[in-house]
Order: sequence, then C-alpha cells, then structure tokens
Amino acid sequence: MPDAADDLSTIALARESARIRVRRTDQRRVVVRTETREESLTLTADLEAARVEVTRVPVGRDVEAVPEIRVEGDVTILPVMEERLVVTRQLVLKEEIHVRRVTERRRAEVPVTQRHEVAVVERIDAPTGQILSQETSTEGNEP
Repeated sequence: MPDAADDLSTIALARESARIRVRRTDQRRVVVRTETREESLTLTADLEAARVEVTRVPVGRDVEAVPEIRVEGDVTILPVMEERLVVTRQLVLKEEIHVRRVTERRRAEVPVTQRHEVAVVERIDAPTGQILSQETSTEGNEP
C-alpha cells in the first residue's frame, strides 16, 4: 500500500504584478480665446406726440354771467369775455377758443450695433503647429 505522504501533491503559486508609468508628451495643445462680434440691428419703437389746434370761434352774444370752461368730446372751450359800457353794464360773449388735442403716432427706426463675445476653442498639434479642430460656442449669445 502506498504511503500517505506520497499522495500529497505540491501546488506552485504564481503572483502577477503590475506597474503604471505616466509619461508626459506634448503632442497637442488647446487654445481658448474670445472674439467680439458685431451685429447690425434696427430697433423699432412706436412714438407718440401730442399737439393742440386752436380755433377762434366768434360768438357776439349777450350773456348774464361768465360761462364756465367746458369740454365737448375732445375739445376744451374757453370763453373770452368783453365788458361793454352801455347805459347799463352788459356781458357779451365775444368769442370762444376751442382747443383740440390731436395725437399723432409714427414708427421710428434706429440702427444700432450690438456686440457679443464667442469662445473659440482650437486644438493644435504641438510639433507641427497645425490646427486640428476649431469649435465656436454660440450658446447664450443670442441677441
């Protein structure tokens, strides 16, 4: 019968090892620069102006008291009085001044130049100096 010691087998153990080495190479560069761009725009605005038209309206009517200033539609009427001496004192409405407010609208256009910056990213091959790619940002630069 074989011996029990002969049945034991030997297992050889192996171990692997790894090393990481970092080697720096200057093969490519990235350049970021900003450019200011101009865009010509025409801004439009509605403008409003007011003016008055004055019309003198002769009346020549005798009145007992001074009439009040009154408004009829868009016309303000201002009485102009004259005192005439007769045997008795008498008020005569000589004329009325009609003041009308006229509103005019017109569109005004003003040319302006609006500037905004964009970022330009260039990837450059370091040994040759050749531009490999170029990207221009447009996000957030809407006029």
